[in-house]
Amino acid sequence: MRIENYISDLLYRYECVTVPGFGSFITQHQPAKVHYTTNAFYPPSKSIAFNEQLKSNDGLLTKYTAEVLGIAYEEATGKIEQAVLGWQKALAQNQKIELKNIGDLWYSDEQKILFQPSYHINYLTSSFGFSSFVSPAITREELKKEVEILEDKAPIAFTPERRKNLSYLKYAAIFLLALSAGTVGYKFVDLQQTNQVQVAQQQAQQQIEKDIQEATFFDTTPLEIPSITLKLEKQPLKYHVIAGAFRVEENADKRVAQLKQKGYDAERIGENKYGLHQVTYASFAEVPEALSFLRKVKKEESPEAWLLVDEID
Repeated sequence: MRIENYISDLLYRYECVTVPGFGSFITQHQPAKVHYTTNAFYPPSKSIAFNEQLKSNDGLLTKYTAEVLGIAYEEATGKIEQAVLGWQKALAQNQKIELKNIGDLWYSDEQKILFQPSYHINYLTSSFGFSSFVSPAITREELKKEVEILEDKAPIAFTPERRKNLSYLKYAAIFLLALSAGTVGYKFVDLQQTNQVQVAQQQAQQQIEKDIQEATFFDTTPLEIPSITLKLEKQPLKYHVIAGAFRVEENADKRVAQLKQKGYDAERIGENKYGLHQVTYASFAEVPEALSFLRKVKKEESPEAWLLVDEID
């Protein structure tokens, strides 16, 4: 059975899909990107990573497989276990596992599972219908440089016919020279008056600048700066490290009290669809913090701890 088809379906709706006994495929939102070398534009997407430490069965993949195939939950569990055994056998023989639309898995020299994601499908539903495209570079600056070169090289010439038409200018120049000879005395007196006005204006401007400087250096009156209040929206806690689920409510409360005595930020996060009261070690808003805390809890407290991805109101 090719369970990668069911994993691919769940990656559209969930950020973590766990294959029991093998590992988990985790998605994370990526913003739109531009490749400046190739001028390629890429829409927002989900990047896929693989974590072989998260192997506990959270029931998501098993339940979905049972619903699609119309079989019992236990039978779906067996089919998934057979598929996982096949993957592990192929890896042990140094073969590469190709999961369609998800990526490739293989063993490193240290016997660690390596993962290369596939880029054929965008699992971000809000980007449905968007595809990458390449846009030619804008040559606006190159055209501007070409125009500037042409302007520098373009000559300005006067034709002989145009020079003939300008012959009357020499007579106008003689007339203006005679007229200016009669008015030179008047212009000399007017020039002196203009210079005196300019000097007075400069002195007044200097006095104004001096007054401004004195007011600037000696005015020690404190300024009243209005206070600013910033309202930051709190991110929802969607990632919960689960300590257990209890049929009896009192048992769930006892477990919360025990974990708080050990220093955990434990709490009850409500009932699941099976009517069990879920208790969490702690809840987080970001995937990296939740995964780091989960590894610590599995190592120090309980290997049965697992990650629940659900936004609790």
